[in-house]
Amino acid sequence: MKILKFGGSSAATPERIKSIIEIARPYLKDEVAFVFSAFGGVTDQLIQLSQLALEGKLEYKQKLEQLEKRHLDAVRDLTKISTQSGILAQVKVQINELEDVLHGIFLVKERTPRTLDYIMSFGERLSAFIICEAFKDRGLATEYLDARQVIRTDNQFGYAKVDFEVTNKMIRDHFKNHGDVQIITGFIATSESGETTTLGRSGSDYTAAIFAGALQASALEIWTDVDGMMTADPRLVKKAFTVPQMSYEEAMELSHFGAKVIFPATMKPAMAHLIPICIKNTFNPKAVGTLISSNSTNGKLIKGISSMNNISLLNVQGSGLLGVVGVSMRLFSTLAREKVNVILISQASSEHSICIAIETDSTAKAKSAIEKEFMHEIQDELIDEIKVVQGLSIVAVVGDGMKHHPGTSGRMFSALGKNGVNVVAIAQGSSERNISTVVQQTDISKALNALHDAYFLSDKKSVNVFLVGTGLIGNTLLKQIKDQFQQLSDQNKLEVKLIGVANSKKMIFDENGLSLDSCIPQMKNQGDSMNLNDFTKKMIQHNLPSSVFVDCTSSADVAGQYEEILSANISIVTPNKKANSGVYENYKKLKSIAQARGVRFLYETNVGAGLPVINTLNDLLLSGDKVIRIEGVMSGTLNFIFSSFSKGKNFSDVVAEARAKGYTEPDPRDDLNGTDVARKILILSREAGIPLELSDVSIENLVPENCRGEMSADAFLSKLKETDSHFEKLLAKAEEKNEKLRYQAVFENGKASVKLGTVNGSHPFYSLSGSDNIILLTTERYHDRPMVIRGPGAGAEVTAAGVFADIIRIGNYSN
Repeated sequence: MKILKFGGSSAATPERIKSIIEIARPYLKDEVAFVFSAFGGVTDQLIQLSQLALEGKLEYKQKLEQLEKRHLDAVRDLTKISTQSGILAQVKVQINELEDVLHGIFLVKERTPRTLDYIMSFGERLSAFIICEAFKDRGLATEYLDARQVIRTDNQFGYAKVDFEVTNKMIRDHFKNHGDVQIITGFIATSESGETTTLGRSGSDYTAAIFAGALQASALEIWTDVDGMMTADPRLVKKAFTVPQMSYEEAMELSHFGAKVIFPATMKPAMAHLIPICIKNTFNPKAVGTLISSNSTNGKLIKGISSMNNISLLNVQGSGLLGVVGVSMRLFSTLAREKVNVILISQASSEHSICIAIETDSTAKAKSAIEKEFMHEIQDELIDEIKVVQGLSIVAVVGDGMKHHPGTSGRMFSALGKNGVNVVAIAQGSSERNISTVVQQTDISKALNALHDAYFLSDKKSVNVFLVGTGLIGNTLLKQIKDQFQQLSDQNKLEVKLIGVANSKKMIFDENGLSLDSCIPQMKNQGDSMNLNDFTKKMIQHNLPSSVFVDCTSSADVAGQYEEILSANISIVTPNKKANSGVYENYKKLKSIAQARGVRFLYETNVGAGLPVINTLNDLLLSGDKVIRIEGVMSGTLNFIFSSFSKGKNFSDVVAEARAKGYTEPDPRDDLNGTDVARKILILSREAGIPLELSDVSIENLVPENCRGEMSADAFLSKLKETDSHFEKLLAKAEEKNEKLRYQAVFENGKASVKLGTVNGSHPFYSLSGSDNIILLTTERYHDRPMVIRGPGAGAEVTAAGVFADIIRIGNYSN
């Protein structure tokens, strides 16, 4: 004997019911019985009808007519015209009976739990009857069975308890006397006094399990609208996948903590008789599904991550709890009397506090009951005022494989911590099958995705990027990510997903990921108007794990958003020097926030484009080394200019050439004034621990006096020709001494300066060419021979590559 149960989503339309009949055909050659829920959404509609009647709203009549039409249309679609009249008549009889009950509620303005159970029973009674007639219409020998005839319960309306001794006997007796395939109503039963009861929402699963247990079925199949039990809620975790096998205990834990695929009570009869349960998809019958049985053999550490929303925490604490026997008994007895379900319990080893998680709807009732029970202790200040925290969710990691496996909880809290998810409370049972944490409900999606990646995709890593700035560097970065995407995925197991992108005019977001090929045209054509505060707000609202904000601008306004972004547990990667070379206190504050929040603030490209200058300096300092002197040619632009400037060339022509090659800023004066180099040496000085301000840096401005002020870049280059002789003299003096001109930055003895100087052939700067940068680090360990870092220091390719490297570094850290 096999029992098959089909849910409301599977029987939502006549077309779906026809599919069910085709799924059922192969089973009919063996012993089988079918359990059906109400048509999809009908139970909610019945509750709504009763609520409208209770409120005295005649609208219930109109909605009842719609419900009647749906069922009558189903009869007409599923059966031949020659047989419809009798079926339609019986459906109308039930609808008339329902109408009478609703009219009574409308008149007396009262709806008891008993009445509500009776009203909800019409959904299953109508659906199972119509489906049974559809089977018969196709020549299949079936018989309608109202489960109220054989399932006996107590009078706890809404969630009745089954009397299994009586029920099992009645089911067996019924099946002995009825040879046709039974089409059974789910969800409903009858009390000892003969009144209609229900087994709880989603109780049709339970009904199927009750029949399976009573008949010692070989299997119980639950047909629903998903391929089986998933590793997480696929609506929140896009990478969730089907778990092929799990134990009864694992399935029960997952269903208790929010997995809606199977009703928790379903496991009880199945476990008692070791009946395997198979979860199958009506919409994809060929899918293997999930097998739930007495053992779990696929060797996974955990099987799933589930969650419950709308949770409140009540904290009972105070000195009066210390060593006092019976406090817990009084607390939980009080809640039990009020029928408040306690979902999670956490108690400190000091016995100073007991924390309980309940559904938010029960918060006021629970708080009032506890305050009444402990009134005297609260008055005597032995117990503090009962504290309530709302807007919470429970996340549960479940799996038999966690038992005696070190590091499971560590992986969990590491994943949450790295993604800025604060854990409010923790509970773990002695079975080591479930670790439950309470988090803010606003963090639930991030928490589930972070944990799913940590446990199920631990060999894969992901990072969600929000990019501002689509100029030369930003565009080049997107191209590099696209070109390396597959290799990163294959070799480094890292997926870089672009979630948001913006320029100075437009912005666009897509949580599923924007195309690296078309995101910029899409942004320009379909994006919203760019507003920096709105961009930051939307990025924070997405609340995705491993989020990285990439600032490829040179804007002080964008840098001004860093504090809010880091505080929201979003890492930052930027070549923008404005934040780190601004006010020193702000620089320290940003680093402090990043450290406190456990996120990364990476700005390697602030100094040497793609050169590992800052990382190298920090590694030296962390190892205990001390900086004595930092000197360098830190502008690829200025090095190109002075390396190319030679006898016979005009200085103005060399500057124009650098601009044409894309080495300079749009206005070359932004390079020649030395401020950019000053910002770089300032940042290195701060990294070395010296609290300098930009005003403390001595700067030689190479822009001639007559070229300053308001003018276009072209006008500047034209004006610069008038001063070519000045630069020719500087070059001639250097060549007389066999030296070369270099624009140098120096930090030593707590002071920093940038200026144009000369170097001879023995100096490392002498052979520098093109747009290369070079930095010399003289430290206590590298004293006689400074450490030399040299390489390309200008150009979009190397800068974007440095930004890309920082993004990858965060991806490896955050996962």
